[in-house]
Amino acid sequence: MKRALPALLLAASSAAIAQQPNQLATRPGLEFGAQVAYYDYKEPNFAELKGNRLGLVAAWTSVSDRGIFAKIDFRASHGSLTYQGSGSMSGVPDMILETRAVAGFDWVLQGTTLSPYAGLGYRYLFDDLTGRSSTGAVGYRRYSNYLYAPVGLTLRVDMGSGWAFAPTAEIDIFIQGKQKSMLSDANPALGDVTNTQNKGSGYRLYLMFEKDRLAIGPYMHYWHIQNSEVQAVGGGLVVEPENFTHEYGLEVRYRF
Repeated sequence: MKRALPALLLAASSAAIAQQPNQLATRPGLEFGAQVAYYDYKEPNFAELKGNRLGLVAAWTSVSDRGIFAKIDFRASHGSLTYQGSGSMSGVPDMILETRAVAGFDWVLQGTTLSPYAGLGYRYLFDDLTGRSSTGAVGYRRYSNYLYAPVGLTLRVDMGSGWAFAPTAEIDIFIQGKQKSMLSDANPALGDVTNTQNKGSGYRLYLMFEKDRLAIGPYMHYWHIQNSEVQAVGGGLVVEPENFTHEYGLEVRYRF
């Protein structure tokens, strides 16, 4: 019995150590949450849309016993923005819908877990500039579609008392964009046009704090899309100009 007791204590100690990294692994389950953010879309020397946003997020994550995970997430974000360009306009409706599917694995270290991942994402944006600006310029509806490949890394560090610090850094590899401008809203003689975008890049940063079923922290989204191809419409040429998007916000999620 005296010889068996140290062996039992060693086994219990080893089991406790083995359980600790699991607290820092990717968390499986269904999550729902919300976002508040400030948004700024800018076409240098042309136009700017900026203002506050509110959003909802959802995600489903599956994790194997080998630490391989798959995740599908979705967000819907709405803003009532201010336009500056050909005059000014307030209360511009702006909606972003986005869905992504990624897969990765957990690399467990002492008190830390690294979780690289990659996948495919789709981002849809609609803004409604119909009406007249302060200078009398007539606006139009605009639909934006991005297809991209997210590649990122989440680091989880044990902070004690059940908390983990979980920053995520991500590069969004731009595959292609389609911009549909309803120019007929401004002038029926023009007709509508779709421009293809082939060059751009995006980045994301999340600084989340996790405990049990809760996750909360600030985030940042960034896009830089270059000039689109040129399309002929209404006897002229139309291009979707180079643009920059910045979004800074706070996100909170709860896992069921």
